[in-house]
Amino acid sequence: MTAPIRVLMITSDWPDHASWGGTATFIPRQVDFLRAAGVGVDVFKFRGGGKPIRYATAWLDVQRRLRRERYDLVHAQFGQSGLLALPKHLPLVVTFRGDDLEGVLSDTTGQLTPRGRLLPLLSRVVSRRADATIVVSAHLSAFLHRGAQPHVIPSGIDMERFRLIPRAEARRYLGLAPDRRLVLFVGSPTSTRKRYALAQQAVAIVTRSLPTELVLGWAVPHDQVPYFMNACDALVFTSRQEGSPNVVKEALACNLPVVSVAVGDVPERLRGVTGCEVCADEQPETIAAALVRALGRGERTTSREVVRELDERNITQRVIGVYHSVLGNGRSAR
Repeated sequence: MTAPIRVLMITSDWPDHASWGGTATFIPRQVDFLRAAGVGVDVFKFRGGGKPIRYATAWLDVQRRLRRERYDLVHAQFGQSGLLALPKHLPLVVTFRGDDLEGVLSDTTGQLTPRGRLLPLLSRVVSRRADATIVVSAHLSAFLHRGAQPHVIPSGIDMERFRLIPRAEARRYLGLAPDRRLVLFVGSPTSTRKRYALAQQAVAIVTRSLPTELVLGWAVPHDQVPYFMNACDALVFTSRQEGSPNVVKEALACNLPVVSVAVGDVPERLRGVTGCEVCADEQPETIAAALVRALGRGERTTSREVVRELDERNITQRVIGVYHSVLGNGRSAR
């Protein structure tokens, strides 16, 4: 009987369960599903914060662990995490998720920060040394070096958590008015990348013809997000930069109509889904007109079936397939 694959997963982001949890819930979810599928996963998490001393300390810790423990491969989440696995002692898989290739935008100016300009350069260095690369959206492939042949594997959806809940029940749970028209925004209201102000402007225009309230789903436990998605009548998504935004896929799993700017892989996700729209431009009037059409239908979508292929169980098998591709017929066994 073949022994389970043993993986050291390195990640520079991880939810902080001491508070509301943060946005990187997709990392522990992938770990949980990999373990459920029989993969042995140890997680090394760190926060570099753009500080070289933190990376140096984390690098030493990873090197000690690789000498002490036996692993078959290293899986780095985000390009910067892959730095800790260099020079390579084991096969290296790296998942690139967006700003590690496109750059980090300032929350105040919306422009690339100095760190934001450096990060894509470091990520390309890591990608050249990786045995396999994964991008969460096909458009990110263009940011890798010319010879890269990445696997396109989006973050998955926990279809059991993001389920269908009767609207009246969801609104009672959240204490929302039962008879108001509600548009949901999920993201930091202070992040210029998420552009909450643009969503506010669009909804203000909608309200001139259709009384509508903008609901902010932010800094709440992740298990409450499905209630927001089932309670509201539409999701508005206005981000300036994304890889494969989980909130859009989760909304589709809840049959929530989505109106979005063209960002990341959203055009692909919404293509052909009745009741959802990708806006032709990023003007508040254009977004408002799309919201009026979505709200005017007064119906949920049937998009849950469209995203069923993104069930985390399916995504897990695709990731395991990448592991097998770098291991071949043998094991590195360290």
